[in-house]
Amino acid sequence: MDVRQLRYFLAVVDHGSVNKAAAVLHVAQPSLSQAIRALERELGINLFRRVGRRLVLTDAGRALIGPARQAVRVLAAARASVEEVGGLRAGRVEIAVMPSQSVEPLARIIKAVTEKHPGLSISVRAASTADDVVDQVRSGRTELGLLGTNAPLTDARVGVHRIGRQRFVLVCPADGPFVPGTVVRDEDLAGQRLIVGQPGTGMRRVVDEIRAAGVDLTEVVETEQREAILPLVLGGVGMAVLAESWAPLARQAGALVLAVEPARHLHLALVSDPGPLTPAAAAFLDVAHSLSL
Repeated sequence: MDVRQLRYFLAVVDHGSVNKAAAVLHVAQPSLSQAIRALERELGINLFRRVGRRLVLTDAGRALIGPARQAVRVLAAARASVEEVGGLRAGRVEIAVMPSQSVEPLARIIKAVTEKHPGLSISVRAASTADDVVDQVRSGRTELGLLGTNAPLTDARVGVHRIGRQRFVLVCPADGPFVPGTVVRDEDLAGQRLIVGQPGTGMRRVVDEIRAAGVDLTEVVETEQREAILPLVLGGVGMAVLAESWAPLARQAGALVLAVEPARHLHLALVSDPGPLTPAAAAFLDVAHSLSL
C-alpha cells in the first residue's frame, strides 16, 4: 500500500466516480482504476461495489476513509516540514467554511495570509452548518474549518481557536415596513414575513428564539442558499435576520440594514485537526490570530 493508492481511493470517495476523480487528479482513468484494484488486492477485500453505473463504498471502504485521510495528511505534513526548513515558501491549506463567514472574515484572513505567505494556495470548501464544518475537519477532508455558533464552541474532537464574534442584523426592503435608523425589538416583528435558513444555522436559531418568546412570525421561505436571500428581500418577499457580515452587500444592493434588540451574536472560531498541522495550516492560524476580528 502506498500513498498514491490512498490518494486515488479518497478522490473516488470524494468525487463519486472514477471518471471525475481522474479528471481532478489529472491522471488517466485506466491508471486510477488499476491503482484501486491493486489496493483492493493488497487488502484482500473490495472497497467499492457497482450499483448500476455508480460506485458504492463497501463496509471495508468506509472503514478505510479515516485512516487513509490521516495517512495522507501526516505524509503531507512531514514533506512540508522538510521542504520548508528554510521558510514557508509553498503549501496548500484546505478549509471548510460556512456561508456567512465566507463573506467575512474569511476574505480578510485570506488576504492577510497570502500577503505574508504569497506561495500558499488555499482551497475553500462549502459547509452549511457548524456540525458540517466539524465533520469535514474530523474526517480529514479539510485540515481547517471556519464557523459561527450562537454560543462559544466547545468540542474536544477538534482544536478550537476563537477569533471573535458577529452580531445579527435585520435586512429588509428599503420601502418598509421599518424606516432607516429603527432599532427593531423582537415584538416589532410580530406578523412579519421572514426568510429563514435551514435548521442548525445561526440565523434560524435566532428566529426560533424570537418565536419561542411568543412573537407570531410567518416563515415565508426556508432556504439553504444564502445567496438567494438578498434577491428575495429586495423583491419584497420578506425580511431576514442575517449575520452582520452580509450588511455591506445588503446596503450596496439597496436593502435596509437595521440593528436588533436584544443583541444576539455569532461566536466565530477556526477549528483544526487535533493532530499535527502542516506548516501551511499553522501559518494560516497564526495570521488569523494576529488580526483584530
